[in-house]
Amino acid sequence: MNKLVKVIFIGEAKEAFERLNLIVGKQMEQGKENTSEMQLLKSIHQKISLIKANPFYGDNIQKKLIPHKLRVPNLWRVELSGFWRMLYMLKGDEIEIVAFMLEILSHPDYDKLFGYRGK
Repeated sequence: MNKLVKVIFIGEAKEAFERLNLIVGKQMEQGKENTSEMQLLKSIHQKISLIKANPFYGDNIQKKLIPHKLRVPNLWRVELSGFWRMLYMLKGDEIEIVAFMLEILSHPDYDKLFGYRGK
């Protein structure tokens, strides 16, 4: 694949990513190391690199399973550290592919979004 791949955080994913960066920044100022938030942020950066190398890296969610709330034509999921999930949509043309990061969710929030019930 010779197309440029851009990754753009939008909506709730953008807010969550910015909030996480602030938390990790404060933790680093306090001299903390390897917190769960730091691990999550590192995991997000690793997955972004993988998506830039191959936008189809994540698990493709079947169209019939995409939550109506998201209103997207396609949906991909990557697993993050600590059982977190990141959801993204792909949009492309002849020149580039854009991966729009839509959600960064804890496992319980992911289950709720998709309507999964606990045991």
